[in-house]
Amino acid sequence: MRKLMWFSIGFTIAAILFAYIVSLSLLLYLGIFSLLCGLAFQLFKKIRIPIAAVVLLGLGIGCLYNYSYDVRVLEELRYFDGKTVTTYAEITDYSLPSDYGTCADGKIKLHGEWYTIRIFFQEERQFQPGDRLKAEISLRYTSFGGRKEATYHQGEGIFLLGYCDDILEHSAVKQVPGKYYAASLRHSILNRLEEIFPEDSACFAKALLLGYDEEIPFEQDFALQKSGIRHVVAVSGLHVAVLMSVLYILTCNRFKLTAIIGLPVLFLFAGVAGFTPSVVRACVMQALVIIALAVNKEYDLMTALAAAVTGMLLANPLTITSPSFQLSVGCMIGILLVSHPISQYLMDKKRIGRWDRKSFKGKIARWVAHSFAASCGAMVITIPLSAVYYGMISLTGILTNLLILWLVSVSFCGILLACVCSVIWLPLGSFVAGIVTFLLRIVLFVAKMMSKIPVTVAYTGSVYTIVWIVLIYVLIILFVCSQKKKPWILAAGLALTFGLSLFATWLEPRMDNVRMTVVDVGQGQCILIQSKDKAYVVDCGGDSGEYTANALTCAMGAQGISKLDGLIITHYDADHINGVPYLLNVVSVDALYLPDTEPDNEWRMMLSDEHIPIFWVRQETTISCGKGFISLYPLTQQEQSNESSMCILFQSENCDILITGDRSMTGERQFLQQCDDVHADVLVVGHHGADTSTAADFLNAVQPKIAVISVGKYNRYGHPDKMTMDKLKISGCIILRTDAMGNIVIRG
Repeated sequence: MRKLMWFSIGFTIAAILFAYIVSLSLLLYLGIFSLLCGLAFQLFKKIRIPIAAVVLLGLGIGCLYNYSYDVRVLEELRYFDGKTVTTYAEITDYSLPSDYGTCADGKIKLHGEWYTIRIFFQEERQFQPGDRLKAEISLRYTSFGGRKEATYHQGEGIFLLGYCDDILEHSAVKQVPGKYYAASLRHSILNRLEEIFPEDSACFAKALLLGYDEEIPFEQDFALQKSGIRHVVAVSGLHVAVLMSVLYILTCNRFKLTAIIGLPVLFLFAGVAGFTPSVVRACVMQALVIIALAVNKEYDLMTALAAAVTGMLLANPLTITSPSFQLSVGCMIGILLVSHPISQYLMDKKRIGRWDRKSFKGKIARWVAHSFAASCGAMVITIPLSAVYYGMISLTGILTNLLILWLVSVSFCGILLACVCSVIWLPLGSFVAGIVTFLLRIVLFVAKMMSKIPVTVAYTGSVYTIVWIVLIYVLIILFVCSQKKKPWILAAGLALTFGLSLFATWLEPRMDNVRMTVVDVGQGQCILIQSKDKAYVVDCGGDSGEYTANALTCAMGAQGISKLDGLIITHYDADHINGVPYLLNVVSVDALYLPDTEPDNEWRMMLSDEHIPIFWVRQETTISCGKGFISLYPLTQQEQSNESSMCILFQSENCDILITGDRSMTGERQFLQQCDDVHADVLVVGHHGADTSTAADFLNAVQPKIAVISVGKYNRYGHPDKMTMDKLKISGCIILRTDAMGNIVIRG
């Protein structure tokens, strides 16, 4: 009996309850109750149920352990939430650029104890491991029970975020201390890869070797995601297995020598890769493999996975919230449970099994069968997770994996070899890197081509896609339960239901006279307006340009839109335009409509270089849009930044929409002079609800029924302002906010 596996199931359920569902007091009572039930099922012969006993014992111990973890670790950290302290901090990794300056991981001293923290600095600065600071830092707790919502950092073991207000002292180290060797080695490897690889492939080489994906260009990352091979740049089982295979060959197939060298290599590799959940899971399982081989003991994948999961949850129960952990463990569970039956079916003597195993044809066929089975197994578990975290599901992932996964393994080995050769002689490393670059470009080319195939992605923002996902599992369950299993019927059912969901996704928005989608981009603005077969976007900016472009493409895909008839920019502030360069790399746009203001603005100059027709709006301009018209109202005199915003008015028979950008109250009154007797059913509130916009007389003139505020959750500006909210409430309109509702869709 796999007792550890069943225990791990109970322990994992406890972690899920702790992270998502149960209050602490209830967790304590549930832990005691489960422990007593588990002991009863184990000790009393009349009711003895061994498997249930082990699961309940795991659940009980897990609940009690998580309760104690909260009391021992998290309760102290919650105390500091929202406080500003002057204290010492030690940097533990190299600093990285952030959206607002620089961030660096470190340790901070609070009440005599050291805690892990990620510190954000407003200005651009460079830090290295071992640097010590005395600084004034505002603290934010990242897990549940804090003043603000939990963040993804808790899954990485970072329970405090620090926002540095002032650095009082900075003591920089001349040499990185030995305890930070892994971070130093990672930094050296990344720098070396930049030296020996061409610029167009260095970023991908970094990501493939160490999972360092911060520098991958948006269009490459988008292609990897759409083609279904984004997982190759998240260091996990594939990379670790290849690394250990190389080591096994170098040790001349000696198990004990492989174990002696391999265990420290695995630990170092996990450290260099940043101890992400996926690489830790893979390294633990691989370590158990080489130990089992060295001592000539049986190796069980389920038990190894259970050991890895239990160990990681003991270190940090909130690892369960990490998408990396969920996807990595989900892939393994799917492969272990599903891939074997598929592989057996394909390897039947009536099918692939009829070919000679030793022949070239037979070897290729078996490899294809096993790869296909593994990909199917992984997708069975990860489809819902991908739907939740990425808003899309790649339909070509299995085929893309078959085409290039072997090439990814070869490229990984090549990158390793190039690094080693560069240490011996830099030109030799550059020569090897040049060969590997050719392979990397093939991988990226295939991913790009696969991503451009029509209907390669199902976007889960569409309710019809969600229904289709549910139908997938219904059909699979019916297939498994049926006595006469006919795979072609299952495949036909999946294809037919997908075709119907795709058609419904395309048709339903076109049945509306107008549909407006205010995309949740954080602190910024991005609005999709469509009417029949026309689609325009007003602004494309937010906290992150890449995130904004990705969120918009998902919103477009969820409504069956593959291209834009036009992109309209109200003004050149980053939170209204920083996603445009990324969007133009992945979506076809017929025309740009830009205000003819701020001639020296860098965004304006950059967009002028794009090979897209640009219409400089100098006077009132009207654009046909399906069942309505879009009117553009530029400011009549030259102003800078917010005051230069164009006003956008969409008018149709059933619904009028007004967007004022970031105009102030003065600018709003000037718009009323430009457009007589304007009434709007929907008003996108100016300047994200700031107190400088949305004048009372402007509201009285426009008389909106619905007011939409595009605003970031817990933004640093305090938007929307209470005074603005009060004015909107007095006007009697319905108030909708992206920070509370996510994407907002209004149909007219």
